[in-house]
Amino acid sequence: MKATKRAKIKKNDQVVLIAGRDKGKRGRVLAVAPAKGKVKVEAVGMIKRHQKPAGNRGGGIIDKESWLDISNVQVIDPQSGKPSRVGYKFNDDGTKFRVATASDHSLEK
Repeated sequence: MKATKRAKIKKNDQVVLIAGRDKGKRGRVLAVAPAKGKVKVEAVGMIKRHQKPAGNRGGGIIDKESWLDISNVQVIDPQSGKPSRVGYKFNDDGTKFRVATASDHSLEK
């Protein structure tokens, strides 16, 4: 049995690509697969998919987001708008929350 990895990036985070053909593009995280170490980012890493008609959806060639390696994206710091690593801090009541390490600004909504 394979152990799951800890993903510091979560769904709906604003991220920027730091490597690959779409380097520098920004987008919102659509899905995270921590066991595989992959993320899907809105309008980034687009691929063509030849799709057969099934049910009520038509067929044809569609554009869709591909899975990207989680190491190729960084969270955008809400304070400065620049890429930042993710760290953790604790509230007074002991609950853990994520922070952008560049500014120590909270990433929680």
